[in-house]
Amino acid sequence: MEETKPKLRHMAEQLARLIEVSVTLNSTLNLDELLQFIIKTAEEILNCESVSILLYDEKRAQLIFAAATGSDSKRLAEIPVPLENSIAGEVFLENKPTILSDVKSHSRHYKLVSTSVAFDVHNMLVVPMRTKNRPTGVLEALNKRNGTFTEADEDILSIIASQAAVAIHNARLVKALREAYNEISAANYLKTNFLALASHELRTPLGIIIGYATFLQEESPGELSDHAKQVLNAAMQMRALVDAMTNLNMLRSKEMVMRRVMVPIQLILRGAYNEVKKLAEAKGHQVSLNLPKAPLPVKCDPEKLNTVFVNLMDNAVRFTPEGGKITVSASLNPGGDMLVTIQDSGIGIEPSELKKIFNEFYQVEPHTTRKHGGLGIGLPIAKGLIEAHGGRIWAESEGHNKGSTFKVLLPKISTSVLSTMIR
Repeated sequence: MEETKPKLRHMAEQLARLIEVSVTLNSTLNLDELLQFIIKTAEEILNCESVSILLYDEKRAQLIFAAATGSDSKRLAEIPVPLENSIAGEVFLENKPTILSDVKSHSRHYKLVSTSVAFDVHNMLVVPMRTKNRPTGVLEALNKRNGTFTEADEDILSIIASQAAVAIHNARLVKALREAYNEISAANYLKTNFLALASHELRTPLGIIIGYATFLQEESPGELSDHAKQVLNAAMQMRALVDAMTNLNMLRSKEMVMRRVMVPIQLILRGAYNEVKKLAEAKGHQVSLNLPKAPLPVKCDPEKLNTVFVNLMDNAVRFTPEGGKITVSASLNPGGDMLVTIQDSGIGIEPSELKKIFNEFYQVEPHTTRKHGGLGIGLPIAKGLIEAHGGRIWAESEGHNKGSTFKVLLPKISTSVLSTMIR
């Protein structure tokens, strides 16, 4: 009876350590820290000279040392272990733990590893690691300090290996997600910097071109004046693109300053229409502004909100064939929110595209067969500016050639302010 007490105490201590290991493995997502914890803890529990983790490399179809105690881990990482003619490979392929009391006499002892790091292996315990019934590697313990490895050691290392396999899998997923996020962040940073640099560098030469073209148009006779007008129109289009890139960049960097004042929505919508009026007339569009006579006030940054509706009206004009109809209307919802609707009889939008069109640089038309211009940033800018006002924007369409409707909902203002504006 007295002899069993130390054994029971030892078993209780090991069980406590395994519980501790389980908690730590389930709470550690840093892969390097996790690997070091596994090998050091297994070495302590099994009282051996070294513990190694070998993970399967699918590309090379070999086992690779991921971590090891008591050896040159960097040198080990350079030594791939083949699945054939190696003890670790045998355990990996057959999914069966192995205890060897005399490693040197085993036919599959892979001596290259021992000689490369000058570590003499006498006895060994190797157990497989699996995740969701898929082999992922092996966990091996080398040189038991007192005697040889036992079946009890095998049970303990197998428990650690099964928990470690899941923890390593999760840590790898987290690491992959972080790397993907960093790549996306770097790409977004490059795009943002490019937009800022391009818009800044283009402003000066465009200003010079617009200045000289305006001068030539006013001072030159006949055909030369017409040429100057074409240059001026092209430069103005380019400046509009530069302004759009600037707005997009400011929205991304959250540097846009909002200067809100109370203005009637009718004033903003008529101003926006005046900017696209010539293009609409050139295409023979019938444009209707269905706006109430009584002012509908909105608290906004007039310049920013003007940009929104210029983009939406320009979009309606460009994507509506010649002789089409465009209707702009505004009203107050029963709850007091402002609803602005821009409806056209244009080419329409497939239901699957209705949300995608607000993504940056998204084009409904393939670039090889595009009939309509634009960078695909007008709608994202409109969405960003409306959301900056606390509003919402969305598109509705029944499909190809069935027209489109863009709706903008702006938050209500207080009743006292509304009554003052109406009086």
